[in-house]
Amino acid sequence: MNSQIIHRLFVGIMAACILLPAQTLTQDTYRTPPQEIVEILDAPPLPATRISPDGSYLLFLYRESMPTIEDLAIPYINLAGFRVDPQRNARYSPSARMYALRLKHIETGDEHDVEVPADANIGAVNWSADGSMIAFTHTTDEGVELWIADVATGESRRIPDILVNNVYGSPLQWMPGERIILAQIIPDVRGPAPEESIVPDGPIIQESDGTPSPSRTYQNLLTGPDDERKFDYYATSQLVKINVSDNTITTLGEPVVFRSVAPSPDGRFILVSRIVKPYSYLVPAFRFPTEVEIWSRTGEPVVHLASIPLGEEIPLFGVVKGPRNHSWVEAYDAQIVYIEALDEGDPSVEAEYRDRVMVLDYPFEGEGTEWTRIGYRFGGIIYGDGVAILHEFDFPKSHLRTWLLDTDNFDAEPLLLHDRDPQDRYNDPGSPVMTFDDRGNRKLLHSPDGKNIYLTGMGASPEGDHPFLDKFNLYTKETERLWQTGKDHFEYVVDLLDRNAERIITRRETQTDPPNYYLQNLETGSISLLTDFEDPHPQLTGIHRQMLTYEREDGIQLSATLYLPPDYQEGEQLPLVVWVYPLDYTSPDAASQVRGNPNRFTFFRGSSHLFFLTQGYAILDGPSLPIIGEYGNDTYAEQLVMGIEAAIDKVKDLEVADIDRMGVGGHSYGAFSTANLLIHTDMFRAGIARSGAYNRTLTPFGFQRERRTFWEARDTYMEVSPFTKADRINQPILLLHGMDDSNSGTYPMQSERLYHALRGLGGVTRYVQYPFEDHGYRARETVLDVLYHMVDWFDRYVKDDRVTAH
Repeated sequence: MNSQIIHRLFVGIMAACILLPAQTLTQDTYRTPPQEIVEILDAPPLPATRISPDGSYLLFLYRESMPTIEDLAIPYINLAGFRVDPQRNARYSPSARMYALRLKHIETGDEHDVEVPADANIGAVNWSADGSMIAFTHTTDEGVELWIADVATGESRRIPDILVNNVYGSPLQWMPGERIILAQIIPDVRGPAPEESIVPDGPIIQESDGTPSPSRTYQNLLTGPDDERKFDYYATSQLVKINVSDNTITTLGEPVVFRSVAPSPDGRFILVSRIVKPYSYLVPAFRFPTEVEIWSRTGEPVVHLASIPLGEEIPLFGVVKGPRNHSWVEAYDAQIVYIEALDEGDPSVEAEYRDRVMVLDYPFEGEGTEWTRIGYRFGGIIYGDGVAILHEFDFPKSHLRTWLLDTDNFDAEPLLLHDRDPQDRYNDPGSPVMTFDDRGNRKLLHSPDGKNIYLTGMGASPEGDHPFLDKFNLYTKETERLWQTGKDHFEYVVDLLDRNAERIITRRETQTDPPNYYLQNLETGSISLLTDFEDPHPQLTGIHRQMLTYEREDGIQLSATLYLPPDYQEGEQLPLVVWVYPLDYTSPDAASQVRGNPNRFTFFRGSSHLFFLTQGYAILDGPSLPIIGEYGNDTYAEQLVMGIEAAIDKVKDLEVADIDRMGVGGHSYGAFSTANLLIHTDMFRAGIARSGAYNRTLTPFGFQRERRTFWEARDTYMEVSPFTKADRINQPILLLHGMDDSNSGTYPMQSERLYHALRGLGGVTRYVQYPFEDHGYRARETVLDVLYHMVDWFDRYVKDDRVTAH
């Protein structure tokens, strides 16, 4: 362990403390929960699986279960909304190390390993267009290396003399249809890293000219000239082409800060978005000024397309003025599509049309041709053979429209395919199945006659989720159901291997069988097993899982999942953990819909509340707690209480839990709701609130789906904030928070201030802060400690009949 890590770890441990109910401040070492929990967490996780573009191979990606606290403790710096590891000139994002790759041929079943470096730390795994090669990165103490593997043999080699710069932009991609990689690398020649100025040049001044500039509570922003110099140093990349056949490297243009890089479908041009000054101390890098250009494949400038201004003044839920979202029309060799707001980017402006879609042909001169106008905000576009599917979305109304466009005739009238509420899961038609063309460009998978595409979806219904595969006629809008999961398992389509949808790959699981992949022939009915992954935690195979449905007092239909331990005996009434996370809805119909499937396999990962099953608790997981209405937060507490009362009434009827011994918990918005439930009900003996926000005045420009500012809905912001009602939290509450939480609105001050309020009021509470942890908890030491405190807290204040909350 180097001296920098030791110093940072020491500082973090000194800062990390457990604040005990007796109003003491203490240091502590990491604790471990009961051994059965440790053994489950340390078991190797199942590998992730990817399919080659040509459908010939499965690629298995193997990871360790968790990173260590030493992995998280490497020094990093906050820059423009993200974090940078300066030693490696890489994005700081510690995760469980990917250490191995393995290939399996789908037809023959033959398997072989991909050669990887010793002590491999793999990332950015990327298939070539023809599926014959795999590019991946390997992160070392010196930087991020680029490696190439041959799929047929598994042999791999490093591309010498370069280090990839993955700090920002598009660090690694294959040129269409070629054995050439387009990569962002660390420039060959650059000076030493900027040092922190000891003596400032002067004050840091920010000024408002009277133009409204609302902004979310972003974190890790630039704070001064020193940060600007660091951003330039670490984010600047040299764009290169790497011929993997002979390792020839061709430099393209000058080093700049790339926001994105995209080769044209035919590989002749490169669409470049590069970040320029002035930078901002109020918004992240994705809102910095951007120059949009087209370069030749050899790096010469061809044309300047747009200058996108600094996005400090973008209205809430709005977009930038002028052209934006430049991309290639993937159905053509080299044609640009871009979007332009017709309402100044402001959703509060009355307008018949919000956006227009523009296309620009080679030689990319002028503003191009208007393809269509849309009444909602642009939500994305995908391409197929002679057609495109465009989505437009109205966030305030929660409404989505999908259009069919003709890419061969831009004057043709768009055809409306779907017009619906995206929260209405029962009527979700599904998502289009995508494939790759010969160049490696993603496109819609069409039936042989070109008239149909294929849709896959969750198949939500009052009986739960039952995934499906449909054939959908783009012109008649008729649907044919080709396949749907059975009733005794949960299964969904992963990929289609031909244009007739005869051969499909599915992923199947049951309550007792972990997910595995199958090759199915829909024409003959044959099914063959492609993988045989075993249960990673057989100790819990026998857990009881039941999907519950019930009704809220006002008639809204709700659902939840009830878990009982493997050794549960009929007639027992166990202490109950209720784990919550409300969802916002605009319509009662969407809020009433059932979610989930009782045949899903249950994974036990990270700091999951499901580990309470190992300690003799029943768990009510994810009870529906809909907050309904355009301004649902005005009645947030009433709706929250109605939802939880209905859930507990249902559990009470089942006679499996002791409703006098219940604890409630949640993470993030669930932690916020946990505190509110302790305030507004007397149902629970104790609560666990992890990484929450408890004072909404600290997020004054909105939260969740709340679109009003604090000054427009002052009473609502105050009413829903647990901090303002801390005197009504009479039950013991455990507060946990990552000290480096970068999630918008949930910075550690939120837990710190609530703890101090409770302490000052004489409440029973414990506040645990975790060094180097972000919004979620990653390090093995942290995860085990979190679970230790969760179990200890509920064992003490929920399970133990001798202890009563005051």
